Amino acid sequence: MNLLDFIFRLGVVFAIYGFLWGFFELGIRIISSGRQRTIGEVYIFRAFKYFFLVDVTFLFCLKSIHSDMVVVVQTVFAGLILLTYFIGKLQKNQKQSILFKFAGAGLPQKESGFHLKYEIPLIVGALMVFTLFWFYPLYASNPISIWFHESIIDIENTPVIGFIFKVIGFFFLLNLIFKMAGAIAFVLNGGKLSATNNNENNDDTTHFDDYTEVN
Repeated sequence: MNLLDFIFRLGVVFAIYGFLWGFFELGIRIISSGRQRTIGEVYIFRAFKYFFLVDVTFLFCLKSIHSDMVVVVQTVFAGLILLTYFIGKLQKNQKQSILFKFAGAGLPQKESGFHLKYEIPLIVGALMVFTLFWFYPLYASNPISIWFHESIIDIENTPVIGFIFKVIGFFFLLNLIFKMAGAIAFVLNGGKLSATNNNENNDDTTHFDDYTEVN
């Protein structure tokens, strides 16, 4: 598998993972009868989401290798894409939190689901887990991650649905690539939104953070 094909397929993996996780989120909301989640619950679920995304991404790297050099290159690129994805999610959540504060002025306050002091450690922790899997790959193979990995492969290989996700994955990956420059600027700016980011249209139809946002 060449590098371009690997990066493209990783975009498909991200898209299908978001689709599967969306069903899990929907089930939790049904069980909780739409109850407003506490900030602790929000970040517990987010931690699980990021952990299994990291886990599945690492499994994808291992399952697609042809040589030690290939797996090193693919793992490095996968780590960079994960970093870009997580920072993109952080920026999106931060912008939503800012809009929520303005739109909710004078209305009963609800939890926005964003706290920078939790977001950054969560991202750092997820990337540390990805790094640890390199030294302890056996821990990446657990029933849940294996189920996600096999389900993603099955969906990808389904004729019609698989093609749809490949299209979604293509645009998803393009979005990640465009985010790299913004992510680097975001880190250098100390985690603050730039004026350009604040003026971006949040309803951009080419924005793909995960499959559930495509609908």
